[in-house]
Amino acid sequence: MSNMAAKLKAMGMDVNETFLVQFIINSLPVEFGQFQVNYNTIKEKWNFQELKAMLIQEEGRLKKVKEHSVHLTVQTNAGSNKRKPGKNDKRKDKAPTKDNVSRVRKEVKCFFCKKTGHIKKDCQKRKEWFESKGIQYDPNHKRT
Repeated sequence: MSNMAAKLKAMGMDVNETFLVQFIINSLPVEFGQFQVNYNTIKEKWNFQELKAMLIQEEGRLKKVKEHSVHLTVQTNAGSNKRKPGKNDKRKDKAPTKDNVSRVRKEVKCFFCKKTGHIKKDCQKRKEWFESKGIQYDPNHKRT
């Protein structure tokens, strides 16, 4: 913005500094909303250099408090050569068969006792451990 004001001044058009400051304030992105409100509530107005210093400080603050997020995608049956169900399949809602359920149960590993065939909430050793500590066992209890 200061470069544009300098170019306009070189062409003979003088840009008022208060106009330039207000123009910059109005063109800030949404993240600077709180900054804009604070500027509008103070009685004394800043010149261009003060505004520049405050914006640099605010940008640094925003970088520190910026939330980071990660989007996770999971692909099942990766590398499988099996044909995926299509439009012409007669049976659309395929229920798990006995063979599929037993195969899945064999592949499951308990996080508590590290044995295969069951999961942690169904683990007998975990239930016994809770009872030995005098804690009421609830397999559906989730930690917060």
